[in-house]
Amino acid sequence: MSLPPTPPRAIQIATAGEALIDLIEDADGRLRPCAGGAVYNLSRALGLQGVGTLYLNPLSRDSFGRLLAAGIEQAGVVLAEASPVHQPTSLAVVGLDAEGKARYSFYRDGVADRQVTAGEMNQQCAAHPGLRLVATGCLALVADDSQRYLPWLQAQRAAGHLVVVDANLRPAIVPDMAAYRASVMAALAQAHLVKVSDDDLLTLGFDDADPLDAARALLARTPARWLALTLGPRGAVLLARSGQAWQAREQAPVRVVDTVGAGDCFLAGMLAALLERPALQHSTSADDLQLQANDVQDLLSRAVASASLCIMQTGCVPPERAALLARVAQAPAVVQAV
Repeated sequence: MSLPPTPPRAIQIATAGEALIDLIEDADGRLRPCAGGAVYNLSRALGLQGVGTLYLNPLSRDSFGRLLAAGIEQAGVVLAEASPVHQPTSLAVVGLDAEGKARYSFYRDGVADRQVTAGEMNQQCAAHPGLRLVATGCLALVADDSQRYLPWLQAQRAAGHLVVVDANLRPAIVPDMAAYRASVMAALAQAHLVKVSDDDLLTLGFDDADPLDAARALLARTPARWLALTLGPRGAVLLARSGQAWQAREQAPVRVVDTVGAGDCFLAGMLAALLERPALQHSTSADDLQLQANDVQDLLSRAVASASLCIMQTGCVPPERAALLARVAQAPAVVQAV
């Protein structure tokens, strides 16, 4: 007797941004294809953590596009555009330094995931009345794509959805850094929650000696209520507009294979936890979201554990919910006010 199909999850998050193939350079110089792209990674990580997720960008009908679609399906994520398009899949060539940190070169002209408009994305979001949150970042923030994503972010904020923007900057892709920074800042101006790394802050021109001071300066330049700052092996910090800040470090050992997708998995862990917190469930408006110390403990513990499980594998392999919760239960992160 066959089991009944798993009922579809209610859509709570809509994600928009790049889906591409990471061609990862191995030690022998060969390029190994892996499904990737920051927003694609985020979408899969959310799905694997049990969050009903709608991915808004189309995928290609080529072999790489089919690989990306299989990953989406395996994670339980819903494709807003079920029919593939004829444009090719985006490519990124990924090299790794001695510490496993990734560097990228992109091939993005005329590609499948850029065949989207703000109007289409708004219609797709409106079709899901249970939508709570929208997220974007990384390559969606380049100036050439601002006309696609900025009006969508503005409309989603006006609709009362919580807006999350992950700066996740890729300066190697743009010829005009001033235009890129302006485009990124315009997107951050629509966010309730901003995520940045210490490297992102430097690229945006916030170059205080202490990354925490730089993050506070960035937060002051946006209307965001919260900012998540990732610091690599030093953990992560969650800043509140009120001036409060908490830093998290994991106690469990981490063996770094590479850092591909670490930030995407970090954000997925944080957002999956946020959707379960009473603070979000009971808030009447995204503008009024208030988090208490126990909320922050849960968000940061799950975020850093999600990132740690990712970096212990090659490429972006987001953890499933059970593995993530087991790590948090066995060795929860140390979270302290700073």
